[in-house]
Amino acid sequence: MTSTHAFWLAGRRVTGEDTLDVTSPWDGRLVGKVAVPSDAQVEEAVAAAYAVRDEFAATPAHVRAAALDHVSKRLAERTEEIAQLISAENGKPIKWARGEVGRAVSVFRFAAEEARRFNGGEAQRLDTDAGGQGRLALTRRFPKGVVLGIAPFNFPLNLCAHKIAPAIAAGAPIILKPAPATPLSGLLIGDLLAETEGLPAGSWSILPVANDKMPALVQDERLPVISFTGSEKVGYAIMDSVPRKHCTLELGGNGAAVVLGDYASDADLDWAATRIATFSNYQGGQSCISVQRVIADASVYDRLLPRVVAAVEAQNTGDPSDAATDVGPLVSEDAAKRVESWVAEAVEAGAQLLTGGKRDGAAYAPTVLTDLPAGTTLAREEVFGPVLSVQKVDGEAEAFAAVNDSKYGLQAGVFTRDLQAAFRAHRALEVGGVVIGDVPSYRADQMPYGGAKQSGVGREGVRFAMEDYTYERVLVLTGLAL
Repeated sequence: MTSTHAFWLAGRRVTGEDTLDVTSPWDGRLVGKVAVPSDAQVEEAVAAAYAVRDEFAATPAHVRAAALDHVSKRLAERTEEIAQLISAENGKPIKWARGEVGRAVSVFRFAAEEARRFNGGEAQRLDTDAGGQGRLALTRRFPKGVVLGIAPFNFPLNLCAHKIAPAIAAGAPIILKPAPATPLSGLLIGDLLAETEGLPAGSWSILPVANDKMPALVQDERLPVISFTGSEKVGYAIMDSVPRKHCTLELGGNGAAVVLGDYASDADLDWAATRIATFSNYQGGQSCISVQRVIADASVYDRLLPRVVAAVEAQNTGDPSDAATDVGPLVSEDAAKRVESWVAEAVEAGAQLLTGGKRDGAAYAPTVLTDLPAGTTLAREEVFGPVLSVQKVDGEAEAFAAVNDSKYGLQAGVFTRDLQAAFRAHRALEVGGVVIGDVPSYRADQMPYGGAKQSGVGREGVRFAMEDYTYERVLVLTGLAL
């Protein structure tokens, strides 16, 4: 586990002069050393990707699909090994790490399926006007060019998969930068891609580039597409710096779970409380769609709140390698200290702390607050930690207004059994996804995923990312007997 890991340059395993230590957030042990590419090696990868872009776009669909299928199968075969790697470098509880591997298996399988059927267009008769007589328009999609994928630490395998798999499926060369804190899982995808045949050399590179080296890559004109998942601040700084590039930004959120008045039986409230507690704390709360806010109708609030507190307190915290652990550490002690300071600020401003509120190194106890003042950092920003606030509202309209009272708009969950309320929520909530009867934390990897407002631009989900990486080109045929 502590050997030096090479990186992948144009499909080749390569080392550099410098290395990066990867340590466990749980106990600080050295998980591995990663070779870091030099400026010259980064340039070699970019040049190779740019040179091969036309060849890769013309690669037969069955070749790309076969490579993607192979990665999917190999991920499945190595699930336990990879899950332990994720848990070691990320601090993610092993049960959630196993789930992440399963999702990445699906992402590569979905990409293989889309590679076989993706063309993005249709034949369109143009003789609807006299000037178009005998003419037919045929539309196809072609890659915009090399993709620069920038992945975060919180899903170190699956969010790398969401960059790499759609690019290969679409025939777009990709240079992937995994997060410096968690590069090992992303580099492992390279191990599996290297086992495949038929992908042109240069069509993919996985480079653990230091963050301070990224501005030059972002500015490079040979990389016209940027797919970034991470913080709002960094994402919009990237987009502002390259206004003529195509940027897909999957940014932050402060996900709300609404519990409406009709969701009132004991079984309903038990279910809602369990789901809220689980998905405010899974991944240590380090998910853009984790539950940060609970907005409960006054008619159910007093019965829901103690259930939520009890369910949160029932979360098992501790060693992420233990299968019984629900909540492990945050990615670093600095991250836990930030969460601690935000909670302290909220309590000092008048919020009521019902449980949690304690830090131990990089671990932060699952926390529930009420009466959270609107102007506090915790109320306005993405906490990215295991912290939950519960708010009482009077009726559906007030609940939906509370959800929208945020600069973010990624996803929302609405607990209701009223079909009409579900459609009203879909219309009213300013978010990229509305989940009925569950928390906002549900994501199927094939569905369109992305936000409104400050939660980003564009959509992921394999086919939708492929559309982002490509553009429509029309072919007009003339002199046809239609």
